[in-house]
This record gives sequence, C-alpha cells and structure tokens, in this order.
Amino acid sequence: MPKLDVYDQSGKKISQLTLNDEVFGIEPNEQALYDVVKAQRAAMRQGTHKVKNRSEVSGGGRKPWRQKGTGRARQGSIRSPQWRGGGVVFGPTPRDYYIKVNRKVRRLALRSALSLKVTEKAFTVLDAFALESAKTKSMVEILSNLKLEGKTLIIMDALDSNVLLSARNIEGVEVTTSEQASVFEIMSAKNLLVTQSAANQFEEALK
Repeated sequence: MPKLDVYDQSGKKISQLTLNDEVFGIEPNEQALYDVVKAQRAAMRQGTHKVKNRSEVSGGGRKPWRQKGTGRARQGSIRSPQWRGGGVVFGPTPRDYYIKVNRKVRRLALRSALSLKVTEKAFTVLDAFALESAKTKSMVEILSNLKLEGKTLIIMDALDSNVLLSARNIEGVEVTTSEQASVFEIMSAKNLLVTQSAANQFEEALK
C-alpha cells in the first residue's frame, strides 16, 4: 500500500497516510484514461455552430432567367450553393458531442489517474486548509511551503470560499472537490494537492 507524508500549511511533515491499493496503487489503464478524457473534453464543446442552408438564406424566390435560349447555364435560384450569398452545403449544425462511457470505465479511469499521480510523486497530502480570510498571498505562501510549482489542482472534501477566492487569481491553480474532480483535470495538472479528508473520500467512493 502506498504511504505518503501528510504536511501542514507550513510545509512541515506531521504524519503519514497509508492509501488503499485498490484506489491509489493500481496499474493505470491507458485505454480507460483515453476514453474518459476524450469524453470529458467532448462534453466541454458547446455545439452551437450553425450555418444556413439554401432554405434558410433570404432572397432567391424568382428564377433568375429563363431555362433555355440565353446561352448561360440553367439556374433555379440565386440562393443556390454555387452563388455568392447562397446556402451552405453540408455545413455544421447544432449538435451534442456527448460520448457515453460506462460507469465501471469511468471509475477505473479515475483510479488510474490517481494511481499515476502517486507513482509520479505528484500527489501531495495536506492535513487541512484553514484560511482566516481570502488572501492570494496566503495561498502563494502555502504552495511555496509545499514546493508546488506549475499547474496545481487542489482537491478538498468540500469547497471553502476563502480557499476559492485565495486561489482564483493564481495562474494554473484550480480548486475542486473529490466528488467533482474529473479525470481530465487530474491528468492535465502537474501537481495534486489533496486534503486528507478528500483522500479518504476517494477511498470510500472508489474501493
């Protein structure tokens, strides 16, 4: 079972946490990670793209010239696709990019992502967040004490307004909960800063 040091906000090691092998010590399944990340990225797309086809553009009610005898190609409407200002053929229309992923695969991918971060030593456990007020300076100090640089995902058991407000102005730092953390967020972060209670929630939900 993986054993990780637990730190306080000053960066001091205060205890050790033994993690569950079923959640934090499995062999990462690359196919599950790919499928879930692909589905989560697809779900971020708005799908509001739209063009007008020939039935939606304005104008073109009258045949531009008679069918025969002009020497020109026959035309039925000046809003046909080959005309300037005409309708678009096979253009994008609003759609949903949802990709179905089975629940077992989603859970496997989440366990794989957490296990991978533990293996890469990019998983830091914090005993708890205790910020008296919302100050960016306080959050910067905590990250500096824990020697966390680059894109960092903070995972808590429950959102705290002071932590949210303190982190929102720091580039590359995001805050979420163990229930809302996605595989895409975990994989795209360089470091995970997880509270001890959030780690316990992961174990209860995924083992």
